[in-house]
Amino acid sequence: MNNNPHNHSSNVLAGRVARVMNGAGNKITVLDLTDSDHIVSEDEARAIAVEPQTTFDQLMVLHAPRTEGTVALIRIYNTDGSLAEACGNGTRCVAWHLDETQGSQDTRLVETARGLLTITKPGNPLTYTVDMGTPRFAWDEIPLSEPFQDTRFIELHVGPAGDPILSSPAVVNMGNPHAVFWVDDTASIGLDKIGPMLEHHPLFPQRANISIVQVVDRQTLVMRTWERGAGLTLACGSAACAAAVSAARLRRAERHVTVHQPGGTLQIEWADNDHVLMTGPVEHERDVMLTDAIFTSVAA
Repeated sequence: MNNNPHNHSSNVLAGRVARVMNGAGNKITVLDLTDSDHIVSEDEARAIAVEPQTTFDQLMVLHAPRTEGTVALIRIYNTDGSLAEACGNGTRCVAWHLDETQGSQDTRLVETARGLLTITKPGNPLTYTVDMGTPRFAWDEIPLSEPFQDTRFIELHVGPAGDPILSSPAVVNMGNPHAVFWVDDTASIGLDKIGPMLEHHPLFPQRANISIVQVVDRQTLVMRTWERGAGLTLACGSAACAAAVSAARLRRAERHVTVHQPGGTLQIEWADNDHVLMTGPVEHERDVMLTDAIFTSVAA
């Protein structure tokens, strides 16, 4: 096997099967490298994202487990090739792939840059629950570039100071940084224009996922997300967790809510042990064989 990822004539990933899936509309591609020591490069991830048949919001690359009790180590790539620490929708898709390839299990433990994540089945077909861990609220854990003692709302606005389009977001780290803005109507905000600016705002040294959220009632949120490194997305699991936790901190909603996103619906529970549980669907769309041609644009 040729392990040089920059050898165009025989890329190590050529011949591998990419599983194209979605989690509540979040575009996920799963690549199983548990039998290989190859680490996908940013260029290779971007090449897979550019290919129409395998394009993704997140690429979930499975490696052999390195921690006792886990079934896989997952590296997560965004569309632009950057690494993400967490992707709840993608983790559910991984669980389905593992059920298909390793046999069904009620509980699995996987490792990501976020830490160890437990995946369970609530009983419904093609539905999984991911324990996304505990939220982090301290300004330097999110992280922000300057101190804010109360991260339930911070001083940040878009538009005229007297009549801002967006203002006073809640900020939280759910394995990655999130800013949550409260709006009356998610459809009225040009998130495709505002999202890129806020993602790269100097306040967010590691960039941030930007969400606009409408509180329908104490059990229901509607939201849209500009995802760091991926752009507008039909769903973002960690953003749904961030919105649910932020709404509960502000007493706008209960600790168990239904979150509606353009691509689907998630159930989010901020449990008594401080862990955030995300339950939602997965859908397998197709399997695609990766070819050398996909990687011909990879820079040598």
